Amino acid sequence: MDILNLTRISAKALLRNKTRSALSMLGIVIGIAAVIAVVNLGEGLKQSTANQLSDMGTNLIMVMRANQRRGGVSMGSSNVQSLKVRDAEMIAKNAKNITMVSPVVNSGGQVVNGSKNWSGTVYGGSTDYLQIRKYEIATGVNFTEEDVKKYAKVGLIGQTIVENLFGENEDPIGKTIRVGNMPFKVIGTLKEKGENTMGMDQDDIIIMPYSTVQKRILGVDFIHQIVCSAASEDVADAAVEEVENILRVAHKIPTGGTNDFEVRTQQELLEMMTSMTGMITTVLIAIALISLLVGCIGIMNIMYVTVTERTKEIGLRMSIGAKNSAILLQFLTESIILSLIGGVLGLVLGVALSYVVDLIMSLPFIVNVLWMIISFVSCAVLGLIAGFFPALKASRTDPINALRYE
Repeated sequence: MDILNLTRISAKALLRNKTRSALSMLGIVIGIAAVIAVVNLGEGLKQSTANQLSDMGTNLIMVMRANQRRGGVSMGSSNVQSLKVRDAEMIAKNAKNITMVSPVVNSGGQVVNGSKNWSGTVYGGSTDYLQIRKYEIATGVNFTEEDVKKYAKVGLIGQTIVENLFGENEDPIGKTIRVGNMPFKVIGTLKEKGENTMGMDQDDIIIMPYSTVQKRILGVDFIHQIVCSAASEDVADAAVEEVENILRVAHKIPTGGTNDFEVRTQQELLEMMTSMTGMITTVLIAIALISLLVGCIGIMNIMYVTVTERTKEIGLRMSIGAKNSAILLQFLTESIILSLIGGVLGLVLGVALSYVVDLIMSLPFIVNVLWMIISFVSCAVLGLIAGFFPALKASRTDPINALRYE
């Protein structure tokens, strides 16, 4: 029996029970759609993370306080006071591969303008902070070195702060508002950046001189972080090594001693975020594959029912000369056709679903072609496996007993 004729006979057999055939395909459709949607969503998350980290500067280097440990247990870094302003000054003075440096302190606070108030985040940095973190000024000006030296009560505000504290046509520049109990003058507004991959609003921010936040708001003599900009992405690793060596000397850490700080680059953050999204994607793919396996079992179950219902037909065909191999191939073909049609529908549904989700979540729409190929091939293999045992049962049917079957 040629393949074309075999396919035609199998298709006619499936069309005789359209509802049953559709329901048996449903598990495959859902399984494939889930796999494709999850994989494409994972690709979109990775690309979105890479884009946002790139917006922060591909040559960004961050120095953070190391986690405090007690009895081998991490206690976090909130109480660690290992970084000082002089550390940032030493990096700026001695690191040849660093072009810009800024100390960073931050604090949450209630921001008030007349009867309006909003809970925002205050970041303190040097005059280079905006450029290092890729913030752009929409209106107004940046603060100056003189403002830093005098702990000046001035700041720039993000668009979320503008929208919640000022009227639609009201100009914030020159207005005095309060953060906590401290009034400050708005000297600039920042261009909109939107949410990052973690869902944090990058426009819900106030940027002031680090000395102002450090002395007037927090009342501390340490800083939370140092951000640096390497001369280029190519020298980022060399810049990290320079920063580590400078701070080890500044903190008098002996050879072999553990650093009381951590130095990270954008590439390390990207790898960490990719690893996290990869783990989540893997778990979701595993769940989707279980759904696909359930669909395969569903097809096998339907094929067993079909073989039982068509016992008399099988016996009749055998009695007029059909070979066991022809019967085997017919039922295998029916199973494979069900799986492949379900696979195609699943691919289309999965791509459409991932497009809608990416659109809702404002993620890049990326189709992973490799996984589409793998999924489609898996459909054929699963169809072959699902149909083999029912087909084998059909091919071994005794034609005499089959003709007597009611």
